[in-house]
Amino acid sequence: MIIMALNCGSSSVKYQLFDWEHKVVVAKGMVERVIVGDSYIVHEVPGRDNFKLEQDCPDHRAAIDLVIRVVTDREHGVLASVSEISAVGHRVVHGGEKFTCSVQIDDDVLNAVKDVQHLAPLHNPPNIDGIEAARSLMPSIPHVAIFDTAFHQTMPEHSFLYAVPYDWYESHGVRRYGFHGTSHLYVSKRAAMLLGKPASECNLVTMHIGNGVSHCAIKGGVSVDTTMGLTPLEGAVMGTRCGDIDPAIPAFMMQKENLSAKEIDSVLNKKSGILGITGRYTDRRDVIEHAAKGDHRCQLALDIEAYRLKKYIGAYMAAIGKLDAVIFTAGVGEMGAAIREKAIEGLEHIGIHLDRERNAAAMTRKRESLITTDDSPVKVFVIPTDEELVFTEDVVAILNGTYTDHMQFEYSFAKPDFVRK
Repeated sequence: MIIMALNCGSSSVKYQLFDWEHKVVVAKGMVERVIVGDSYIVHEVPGRDNFKLEQDCPDHRAAIDLVIRVVTDREHGVLASVSEISAVGHRVVHGGEKFTCSVQIDDDVLNAVKDVQHLAPLHNPPNIDGIEAARSLMPSIPHVAIFDTAFHQTMPEHSFLYAVPYDWYESHGVRRYGFHGTSHLYVSKRAAMLLGKPASECNLVTMHIGNGVSHCAIKGGVSVDTTMGLTPLEGAVMGTRCGDIDPAIPAFMMQKENLSAKEIDSVLNKKSGILGITGRYTDRRDVIEHAAKGDHRCQLALDIEAYRLKKYIGAYMAAIGKLDAVIFTAGVGEMGAAIREKAIEGLEHIGIHLDRERNAAAMTRKRESLITTDDSPVKVFVIPTDEELVFTEDVVAILNGTYTDHMQFEYSFAKPDFVRK
């Protein structure tokens, strides 16, 4: 059984082919510069040189058609025909309140996704374009939607509602939704295994730190709070997003700089965060390197980010009670030892005892690591995320009729005999 995972962005299409029987990725790649011009695909097959092909893709249909042609190409592909694909899983950033788990896509589901696209105007439209294109090009194959927001639909009202006029929620859906749900799901299930406890008995703080950053408070195995809100702009300091700020700042700067709503939104999403502070960098490796050379603004960016991380650990510990573990994941969370150290040093009073040698050694995306001392009351783990595996298992379970939801379904990676490949 071959499962295709598709992640359609505004100008890109990422894909992966997963062999379910052998539990291996057989191919993956990306079409870049979709719509904008000079499009090309980079196709990766384990054990082969990467294959790159330039091909104009004026829309997502053309990009997905290119993916199909490359994966079935006699020389560079891995499939004899598209009929070998058993199902396609689609990443959908925003499912609103309607979707609490992954679902097979039909016209009603697609229309429901369209109904909430105003909640994620940068993300859902290309997701929808990708679904429509893939269903058109592969009409006989089942298609499944996996929602970034679904994992967080267990949050209680007092956690997800904002203190703004209540009719904003009733009329426009203004509330906290949260994102990176498949990542928080995966690492929380793995943390439960490392702790030797059922997920339903674990209290965790999961910290997904990449260019986008979100944290999640998990009590009894389910999300009870998360840092991203109505959109992915709220919360922690990110690569180019500001995270938490005084809500009056946008109006203040619109007046001072004569900015439109669209312009201020662009500044807060694309020119703030680490980039805004340093003026040059979003990649934390560059920031760490230049901070070590005495660049004050790079050092300041690291200090601000680590301080915010530390604050959220404390806040979420207060929210969930006894804390079992903190988990770092995603690119910076998995590889940024210096940022992890700054975030958790000095937290001995709440039971976190950092082992600096273990932390420094945990610089790989292939191994799960404990970075606190053996006697630390609260453990801290570095767990490489695997959102694609969540995608694949949801799709296979839906095909087999065994899927329930992320709380009840027994994932392979939540079992003691799981081996990461």
